[in-house]
This record gives sequence, C-alpha cells and structure tokens, in this order.
Amino acid sequence: METIDIYDLLSSLLYLILIIWILIQGFNLLAFSWSWSKSCQVKSHHQLPPGPKPFPIIGNLLELGHNPHKSLANLSHIHGPIMSLKLGQITTIVVSSPEIAKEILQTHDQLFSNRTVPDSLHALNHHHYGLPWIPVSPSWRNFRKICSSYMFSVKALETNKNLRHQKVQELLGYVGKMAKAGEALDIGTAGFNTSLSLLSTTFFSLDWANSSSSNHDGGDDAMAKELKDIVLNIMEAAGIPNLADYFPFLKIVDPQGIRRNMAFQFKKMMGLFDRIINQRLQLLTESSTATGLMDESHDILDNLLNYMMSEENKEHKLLDIIAIEHFLVALFSAGTDTSSLILEWSMTELLKKPEILCKAQMELDKVIGKGNQMKESDITRLPYLQAIIKEIFRLHPPAPFLIPRKAESDVKICGYLVPKNAQVIVNIWAISRDPKVWDNPNEFIPERFLESNIDVKGRHFELLPFGSGRRICPGLPLAMRMVDLMLGSLIHSFDWKLEDGIEPNSINMEEKFGLTLQKAEPLRAMAKLRM
Repeated sequence: METIDIYDLLSSLLYLILIIWILIQGFNLLAFSWSWSKSCQVKSHHQLPPGPKPFPIIGNLLELGHNPHKSLANLSHIHGPIMSLKLGQITTIVVSSPEIAKEILQTHDQLFSNRTVPDSLHALNHHHYGLPWIPVSPSWRNFRKICSSYMFSVKALETNKNLRHQKVQELLGYVGKMAKAGEALDIGTAGFNTSLSLLSTTFFSLDWANSSSSNHDGGDDAMAKELKDIVLNIMEAAGIPNLADYFPFLKIVDPQGIRRNMAFQFKKMMGLFDRIINQRLQLLTESSTATGLMDESHDILDNLLNYMMSEENKEHKLLDIIAIEHFLVALFSAGTDTSSLILEWSMTELLKKPEILCKAQMELDKVIGKGNQMKESDITRLPYLQAIIKEIFRLHPPAPFLIPRKAESDVKICGYLVPKNAQVIVNIWAISRDPKVWDNPNEFIPERFLESNIDVKGRHFELLPFGSGRRICPGLPLAMRMVDLMLGSLIHSFDWKLEDGIEPNSINMEEKFGLTLQKAEPLRAMAKLRM
C-alpha cells in the first residue's frame, strides 16, 4: 500500500495546520478565552499522568517514530507505567504495566468499553458495522451472540473439528510436494491460505484458497493472493500514523489518502462477498417461496441470512446485507491475519533456536508417535508445544496496542486523571518485554511457561494478546486450536532449515508496524519429510 510518510508530511503541512487552526479557533475566541483556558489547562495538566513535554501544535507526534510500540515502551521507562502524551490535538494515555492494564480492562471496563476509531475505519461507515469497532450496543451484542452461538462456542468448534483436520492435512500435502521438489516454502502465506480455506469453507461452503486443489503458496490461486494483499493493506492502513487522527479538522481532506485507500480495499473484499450473498439469498428466497419454509442451514452464511429474514430481525432491524458484509470483512481480516502471523513468528523463532525445535519434536514423537498425525485432542498432552505458542504471543503479540479504548467520562486511575474522550492505549508489547515482569524478557524461552499457570485468555494481565474483558477477541478459541494444530503438525511431520544456507543467527527479525505486527521480511524455509 502506498501512503505518504508522516515525517515527510509534518514539515510540509506544519504551516497549513497552523493557518487552519487559527481560522477555526478565531481571533476573538482566542482573545476572550485565553486567560480562562490557560488556568484550566494548568489545573488539568497537574492531574494528568506524567509524560514528555509536547511541542506546540504537533505535541508528541515526533516521539512515535517508525515503531510506536517500541518508542512508547522506551518512554515508559522514563515517565512510568501510565503516562500522557499530546498527539496533535488528541490526549492519549499509555499504559505499560499489568496492574494498570487490569484497572483499564477489568476494574473500569465499563468506562473503557468503546473504541478510539481511526479515521481510516470510517471508510464506507465500517465503524458502524465492524465488530471490533462498533460501540457496545444492541447491534454489538447481536454480533457477539452470532459469534458465540454459531462460530466459537465449544459445540460449534467440535462440530467443525474434522474440517480443521482436513485443512491441516491439505497444508501438509502441499508442504510435502514442496519438499519433494526441493523448493522453499513461504510460511506466512501457507498459514494464511490454510486459515482462509478454513474460514471460507465454514462460512460459504467454498474453498477460496484451494480452488486448484493443490496451491497453498498463492502461485496460481488469484483469489487467495488478492485476499492476502487486501488484508495486509487493511491492517497497515488501520495502524499507520495518520494526521487526520491527530488533527480531526483534517479529516475532511484525508491528507495522506489513507481513508480513500481503505475504502478501496473494503470495496474489493466486499465485492467478493456480495456476489456470494446475492446468489445465496436468491436460493433461500426461492426455497422459502416454494415450500413456505427456510431450508436447513448448511453453513454460517445460511445462518446469517436466515436470521436477517426472520421476524425477530424485521422487528429489531439489527442485521442487513451491508452489516453482514462489514461483519465478514472484520472476521476474515482478523481471522486470517492473526493465525498466519503467529505461525510465521513461531517458525522463525524455532529456526533461530534449533535446539528448541528439536525438543518440541521429541515431545511430539513421544506423545503422538512418529508417522502419526496430530489431532486437536492431542494439544492438552503437549505442554511444551503450548509453552512455545504462549512465548510467541508474548514476544510477538499480533496487535501490540490491542485496539485503543476511549474514556467515556473522567476516570481516576492510580491517582491520575484520564479525561473524558481520551484515547487509551494498552501497550501489551511493552508489558510482554518488561524486565520487572519477565526474566530475560527479550529471549525466546518457552520453559518459562512450563511451571506457570499464565494463559492467553484475558485473566493474566502480563500476557494479553487477545485483550480482556467484554471486548476480548471473540475468535480466541478458534485461533488457539488452529495455531497449535498447524504448528504442531508442521514440525512433527517435517524437519526444517532456512533456504540458501542462511545461518539461524542471521535471520531478519525486523517488524513492520500496523494494526498488527507483520514480519518485515517473509520467512522462507525448506522442509524435509521426517522418517
């Protein structure tokens, strides 16, 4: 995705911002309110958490750098685990400790339940429909109910267990062909396509990633490649620093073109959904007209459309085609991106430390047996594999800031004021690498979890990759099953090495910041069937 760098823009737009600011405020208003506002600012400043001194107009924007999660972690070492910044016109509170994260996400969850929505997510009014962004409301509760009832409940997950096993077997079959041909595998793309195959089959009874029955690397499958590009662009656009987020009066011009690009990406993805929905809706309508009854649901799309045409929905008007399409955009983006990211980072860390990979393979051999295929029921008997996954979520949380919250009213946190409408960021990347919380925090040490009861389900605030409270990611149960099954199956069935004789200590570990943390350089590795 091509966007203008924020640092190039700041120098060229500084005078424009100043002029517009002066016009909006007005000379008379400034003269009349100066004395009063100054005293209020001083009073308010003393109540806010500590933080770096802001520059005029731009505030602390330059402090963010190209990797805001790292920059804010470094600032927290100076100013403490709760600090305030002025990002343009936006008061931002940054939390960097488990204790204060608990205050935000659990103790005062009700006051921080809603989101600070980036301007890019206003594209096509996605903020009114996308599950991660909509405020707590009847519509939000309805979508959460759909998720818990039809997709992520224990019953739903057990019903689709064989489908997940089938998709992982297809992945192993593809890796086997690549190994036989002596070709390197793009790990992230393979994980993305497997997740896409699972989701599209579950939702639509269509396999979008495997239409050619063999391709998991995106070479011949145009749809899988297109969707992967769309998802990556959406995640980057949602997380990239945007001047319109820091100076709301710039939203009207969208100076970096981020919202326009996001609208373009949404339209492309929703166009794919639209064709399927209209075809299915026609079939359901014809069936209902012929029999007087709705056909039995065959997949999640049937469930959504049947509910949309139900008397209950006609009364409450909670669901329509536009809402369904936005709902699918959010789920397909998050569902494919998270699993592929964690698989790629997992394989990266294991190839960087072959001794840990060997130890994980020994556990799999002992519990499952060489030549046998791993099943979901094996996961609870594989504590070292589970420890590896937890350690990856600690070192490489998919969303380093989760999704920023918004204060619904003035709230006192640890003696400091969090003012109404402030943006609240929980820097879980900083928490996960805090030496006060973790020994050797920057090292990949799965053993730290073998004697620990810490999990990723939102109950332990030192490890929060999926968030916590009422806005915890609803897809957590499916993501954990898929990641464990994919990673365990890949390392149990194959031995791995880096392509072209690359040494483990020379692996590029750089990150690409967005709403999620991508690996800057895709991981490519060679597989060899284990005998």
